[in-house]
Amino acid sequence: MLTIGRLAEYAGVTVRAVRHYHQVGLLPEPERDASGYRRYGATAVVSLIKIRTLANAGVPLSQIRQMLDADAATFAHAAERIDSHLREEIERLETSRKQIAQLAAGDSLVLPPAAASYLDRLRAAGVSERMVAGERDGWILIAARWPDRVSDWIAEKVAQLEDPRMLRLYLLLSELFDNDRGDDDPLLREVADIMAAMAEQSYTSGEVGEDLHDDLPFDLLDALAVESDARLQRLRELMRERGWARWTRLERVAEPPR
Repeated sequence: MLTIGRLAEYAGVTVRAVRHYHQVGLLPEPERDASGYRRYGATAVVSLIKIRTLANAGVPLSQIRQMLDADAATFAHAAERIDSHLREEIERLETSRKQIAQLAAGDSLVLPPAAASYLDRLRAAGVSERMVAGERDGWILIAARWPDRVSDWIAEKVAQLEDPRMLRLYLLLSELFDNDRGDDDPLLREVADIMAAMAEQSYTSGEVGEDLHDDLPFDLLDALAVESDARLQRLRELMRERGWARWTRLERVAEPPR
C-alpha cells in the first residue's frame, strides 16, 4: 500500500495533482488507516497513470471521467473529437507564432506593407520616432476602418512628401513633441499655418473625401492626437481660427446662419 507521496512519485505527477483529481472526482479518495494516513493500492496507481496520460494528451479534465468509463467505440469517437479540437488549437497557436514573429518586423505587425514602408520613409527623412509612432497609431485606426483603401491613401501621402511643406510639417511636429514649451510654443502657429494652407489647396482641388461618412474614425484620430500631447488641443483651436474644424479631415468651420 502506498502513501499519497509514493503514489504521486510512481505515476509521475505531483501530490497537489492527486489531491486535485480527488477534488474533481477523477480519482476515488481512499479511507484513512488507523494512523490517519490514506493508503493507495495498485488499482489507484493504474487509474492515476491513465488520468495522467489523458491529461498530458490534452484531454480536458471534464472529459477524462467519460473516457475512462467508455467502451472501445465510445473512447475512439471521443478521441477523434478531442483530436479535432487539438488540431484547431495547433492552428491557432501557429497563427499566434506568425504574429509574434512579425514583431521583429516592427510596424508591419498591425499595418499593411505600404504603410510600414511609408513610416520607414519618414524615419529616413529625419522625423522623430515619437512622431512616427503617432503616425503609425493613426494608420492603425484608419486601416481597421477602411482596410481596402489604405494602400491608395498611402500612395497619396507618399506623393505629398514631394511637397516641401509636408516634410517641414513633420519636422516641426517632431521638434514640438521634443520640447515642453506649453501652449505658447510658436511652433504651434507655424504648424497651423502650414496645415491650413495645405487644407485650402486640397479643398479647392476637390480632395475632400465626401464619401467618408463615418465620423468615429476621425473623432478617434483627433482624440489620439490630443492624448499623445495635450498641446494639440491648442493646435485644433488654431486650425478653427483659420477656418478648419479639424486637422484629420477637410472640414470647414460651419458659418453661422444669417
